[in-house]
Amino acid sequence: MTEDELERALRQTLAGRVATSRPLAADPAGAALRRARRTARRRTLTGLALAGVATVLVTTGMAQLGGPSGHGGTPTVVLGDPDGFSPSPLPTTASPVPGPGPVRAELDLIVGSWLDTSGGERRELTGVSGVERAQRVPDYGGWLVTSAATAAGRTLWWVPPNGSDPQVLLAGADAVVVSTDGRQVAWRDGGYLAAAGVVGGQLVASTRTTAPAGATPVGFAGDAVLIRQPDHGGVGVWRRSAGGTPGGANRDVLTVYGTLPDGRVVGLVSAGTPRRPCVALLDPTRDLAPLRTGCGPAVATDGLGGVSADGRWLLLNARTSALLVDLAGLGAGATSHPAGPAVAGAVAWTRSGAALHVDATGGLVRVRPDRVLAGEPPTTSALDGVGPDERLVVVADTRS
Repeated sequence: MTEDELERALRQTLAGRVATSRPLAADPAGAALRRARRTARRRTLTGLALAGVATVLVTTGMAQLGGPSGHGGTPTVVLGDPDGFSPSPLPTTASPVPGPGPVRAELDLIVGSWLDTSGGERRELTGVSGVERAQRVPDYGGWLVTSAATAAGRTLWWVPPNGSDPQVLLAGADAVVVSTDGRQVAWRDGGYLAAAGVVGGQLVASTRTTAPAGATPVGFAGDAVLIRQPDHGGVGVWRRSAGGTPGGANRDVLTVYGTLPDGRVVGLVSAGTPRRPCVALLDPTRDLAPLRTGCGPAVATDGLGGVSADGRWLLLNARTSALLVDLAGLGAGATSHPAGPAVAGAVAWTRSGAALHVDATGGLVRVRPDRVLAGEPPTTSALDGVGPDERLVVVADTRS
């Protein structure tokens, strides 16, 4: 029925109810229609006003949602609460995903194909398997995850922080190493060594050079890449910013563990009489020449270990257990202390100064230097929710 037909019907109905035959002084139908029109106009204006407010709120909400992400949940923008409506929070990257069980630690962990963050989030890493190492990307930029070696080579994934599926950055690489700040990656691909920066889940400013036979990247010293050359022995430095090929290897350097805040490299050198592996601070600007050396208990040369973020401690393997070395006293009076079960994977240090690693049984070991110095040896802790066939990997945090 059209508006004109509705108006005629209403006039006829009201006219039929009038008892007198005199012309009416007032028009009841017109008055009713005018009241209806005024009401409609008020509702229209009110609706427009609410729409304007909603637009402002949505714009503000979009600005908040598009800002830098953190550990907190994504803000929820509510435009109104009609009667009987109960708003549900927007899905966020911090919403836990149901998993096999609770897994919590001071640092993020990867259990099988699941990522369990220190904040209690749980995410399935679709398409990711055989993880060997993982590193957080700075500014809450996600995670870089490296697979163990397979017949097809190694894979490097970037796990976005927004809950999207992991993306492959490298596939089929012979070796991959990520810097401790999560901003650089180096790898070997066939006859070439390559390195690049990592920005927004993309490899940028890539550099490539011909690789010496058997050479593999094993770490970073600033922008320089540390290269192990097993066929020739020792470790050398590739100053990729200057171009060219890696320099000659220092044959006395057996392995490297990381760097100090001032740029010096921490590694093992063959020294003493008779020759034996000794912890040393190395100068990356002079082909890893030793600056200070400390020879104590026999240490393993497997390369498993890590340097604390403040540069004070080195955790590495001795023959049958882990060893904590005080780098501040390295040299004349170097001190070391037994530090519990041997390291079987990557070592990651927390910002509070504790080291986490996985032992040969698959359990998590926490090494706190203050307790080690007090004579309390670290022990292995079993984590709930970790199956017997699931591999546990501690995720390295970015250095502050």
